[in-house]
Amino acid sequence: MLKLWLIRHGKTEGNKKGRYIGVTDEPLCREGREFLRELDYPWPDAVYVSPMKRCTETAQILFPDRKLHIIEELAECDFGEFENKNYLELAGNSNYQAWVNSDGTLPFPGGESREDFKRRSMIGFEKAVAGCIRSEISCGALVIHGGTIMNIMEEFADMERPFYEWHVKNGGGYEVELDPKLWIKGRRVLYVRTGVQEG
Repeated sequence: MLKLWLIRHGKTEGNKKGRYIGVTDEPLCREGREFLRELDYPWPDAVYVSPMKRCTETAQILFPDRKLHIIEELAECDFGEFENKNYLELAGNSNYQAWVNSDGTLPFPGGESREDFKRRSMIGFEKAVAGCIRSEISCGALVIHGGTIMNIMEEFADMERPFYEWHVKNGGGYEVELDPKLWIKGRRVLYVRTGVQEG
């Protein structure tokens, strides 16, 4: 079996203020870096990351001296006109209210749709899994975004939950396993072993 850790990046200033941080390439905040240094994730054989600073910086703190395999498709969603704003700053925005009323199913105005984001996330995840299988490793880590993790878990987890119920806090994530032989044959299931909810 191949063990994978799906880890959400550490906290940023935008996260602290409840903003929609997608394509905004901000670094971790001081509290985010300090919190990550207290964590003790198992040492992986390979580390795959989103290209965003908050993910590469998180991976460097958690797994120093590890080579980072950057996968562009693992980046967070493009929130369009909601980008880098929080719900207070969007109050009175008719597009935002329509999006909220749709339970988050409408495309982000000027940004990505849920379907496009999920499709891209799946491509990125498939690339990471293929890299692990090709290298014949037993444990890999993906340091990515909350939305990316929710897409992966909603699609492949062995227990059914809606997208938003797979949310994890900064620095948290899931330990999952998959059978490489079955995965290659198209039987793509992630067996959830542990959920790590951090702060």
